Amino acid sequence: MDAQHGPEPSSRDKLARDRPLRVVAIGGGTGLSTLLKGLKRFAVTPAERGSAEPSSPSISELCAVVTVSDDGGSSGRLRKEFNMLPPGDIRNCVVALSEDEALLSRLFQHRFQKGSGLEGHSFGNLFLAALTSITGDFGEAVRLSSEILLTRGHIFPATTSNIELEALMEDGSRVRGETKITASKGRIKELFLVPPDVDPLPQTLDAIARADLITIGPGSLFTSLIPNLLVRGISQAIVNSSAVKVFICNLMTQANESLGLTASDHIRALNNHAQAQIFNYALINGAPASPDLKAKYALEGANQIVADLDAIKALGVCPVMGGYLEEAGVARHATDRVAHDLLQLVIRAPDPSDKTLRHTAKVRP
Repeated sequence: MDAQHGPEPSSRDKLARDRPLRVVAIGGGTGLSTLLKGLKRFAVTPAERGSAEPSSPSISELCAVVTVSDDGGSSGRLRKEFNMLPPGDIRNCVVALSEDEALLSRLFQHRFQKGSGLEGHSFGNLFLAALTSITGDFGEAVRLSSEILLTRGHIFPATTSNIELEALMEDGSRVRGETKITASKGRIKELFLVPPDVDPLPQTLDAIARADLITIGPGSLFTSLIPNLLVRGISQAIVNSSAVKVFICNLMTQANESLGLTASDHIRALNNHAQAQIFNYALINGAPASPDLKAKYALEGANQIVADLDAIKALGVCPVMGGYLEEAGVARHATDRVAHDLLQLVIRAPDPSDKTLRHTAKVRP
């Protein structure tokens, strides 16, 4: 990522030298857990701060805000049977932030292949269901799971209220439920929470207010990202925060959610649902996919997201390009490069109160 050049070192250079950064990552699905794996490498404990390089960026507080609208698979079954929030996305974040990621990944992602009542469930989902049953509070169950598994960060469900998603389609029809929305062939016009007036955890609003960096994405636009912004108070807290706010753009369009949408279309949809302009920067992949990967996604009508830089700038957002694509049968973000560039961006960004420097970041070809 090319550095931003201001006339003098920014106040954030001093911030990075004085203390580690506070980061809030908002999203859901595999996109959020992938990002957390990269950010975790920069998270330091108080004991480790003394040995860290003074000029090296580090994270003192890493918080994940996770959508809780899933109603399919193991999560959906537990949701119906135990009247609890869906644990799947939370489980992935616990694994991503755990100290022993390799072991926890094998254990928590283990899915039972047989057994009456067990078949199809993952161990991690059952673990969170058991803690919820013991505590009677899903948010507390998530907090305890983080303590038990020594995660390098805090994980907050976007809300502890039982919510559903409802989509207004471009043809005027309405579709209720995440699974039905993702299976729908129509284009989504607007998304709603049912019920609409649900509250976040107070800790979420506090973390957003104190953050130096807030990220949204990568993840499914309508079922992983936008639902977080519809929880009462979260969008306004992001707007009010002095943090650097970055949209991490998906690599590929997604069937039934974002086919044909450009990078600026994603930002516009997020702003519209937040009813505010929320981003300073957009981190966008500029590396081309291999012919084989392109052909695989083309079978679903998907392709690489178009980086329409002029349209992004017209939205008041500074695009930052980089080689963030990693291929492993599917398109995944190169999490270490993304995390590194995000922290460098925070350090080199001007103070948000200095509007004259807002659009001076260079975009790497």
